[in-house]
Amino acid sequence: MTNADESPIGDDVAWNPTVLWSRPETERQGTPLLVLLHGYLANEEDLMGLTSYLPEEFTVVSVRAPLAGGPGYSWFPLSREADYSVDKVAASVGRLAAWLGAVRSAHTSVSLLGFSQGMAVATSLLRHAPEDYACVVGLSGFAVPAEDSAFFQDDDDVAAARVPFFWGRDQEDQVISAEMIDFTHSWLTANAKLTKILYSNMLHSISQQELAHVREFLALTVLGRR
Repeated sequence: MTNADESPIGDDVAWNPTVLWSRPETERQGTPLLVLLHGYLANEEDLMGLTSYLPEEFTVVSVRAPLAGGPGYSWFPLSREADYSVDKVAASVGRLAAWLGAVRSAHTSVSLLGFSQGMAVATSLLRHAPEDYACVVGLSGFAVPAEDSAFFQDDDDVAAARVPFFWGRDQEDQVISAEMIDFTHSWLTANAKLTKILYSNMLHSISQQELAHVREFLALTVLGRR
């Protein structure tokens, strides 16, 4: 695995995030790319253990969120925090989208996998540029209300793209609020080609059964393999 140094984020500074790659640069050309987006107060190492459960054809890159705090990093403030705003969501996700734009040319496609707050980042990337992504996997997470932000494309445009979306969660997960789950369910049902699976005894985590389903989903939607 390889990584890149992180540079400070400013409005006029290109973001060079800390990342982990599953392959050296010389082996990435012409492969499908899967981008891992970790949850709140985690880091880029958190999801890399999933790589061995995913189709081997993919190059996997795990990206560290930009905001340091506590034991890890976050993508944007939580909605219950005083400094939260959809503009901060858009700023963070926009910098990530720009970085992905710089690396995507080496790959046959780009797909996203986000856990918890990382799923909010993945859905926001999808809503910003749906044509850029082959599919999205969201695990135990949510989508962010757009609040008329110009960063997000109109829902009609996103819905027209019919991007395949896998959403896995446990109904007993108490981390994501019922209000956010209701919004996410409504938005995904209307605007994505949704595969939704509920799991038992998983709570706010990822299970072996869920990973098997994610592997099948990626193989079918990106690789065309049943």
